[in-house]
Amino acid sequence: MDCLFCALIAGEIPSKRVYEDDAALAFLDIAPWQEGHTVVVPKRHTVDVLADDDALAEIAPAVARVGRLLKERLGADACTVLSNAGAASGQEVFHTHVHVLPRWEDNPGVANMRTRVTADLDDVWRRTAEG
Repeated sequence: MDCLFCALIAGEIPSKRVYEDDAALAFLDIAPWQEGHTVVVPKRHTVDVLADDDALAEIAPAVARVGRLLKERLGADACTVLSNAGAASGQEVFHTHVHVLPRWEDNPGVANMRTRVTADLDDVWRRTAEG
C-alpha cells in the first residue's frame, strides 16, 4: 500500500488510535506540535480537502468529537483545527486529513501553534483513551 494513512487505517502500521467511527479514524501525530496533537482521516482515500467535495463533511463529526475529547481528557482550553491541501501548503501525506491541536490559555494563537512537545506519546495516548 503506497499511502501511509491507508496503511494505518488497514492496521498494517501501528498507531495510537484516539477515536474511530464508520467514516473516520483519529490517531495521535507522531511528531506533535502540541501535546495531544491528533490527526483525523477519512477511511476512504482522497488526496486532500479540495480534491473531494464530500471528504471534509464526512469527517466533520469525528473532528468535532475529537476536539471535545481532547478538551475533556487533557484539560485543554480550546483546539486549533487545520488542514493543508497540496504540497505548497505543507501537506506531507497525500490523504485527506485534519489536524486537531489542543490549546491552552498560557500558549495561545497561531504564533504559538508549533511548540516543542516533551510529553511521552504513550502517556498522552493513555490519557486520551481513558473514559
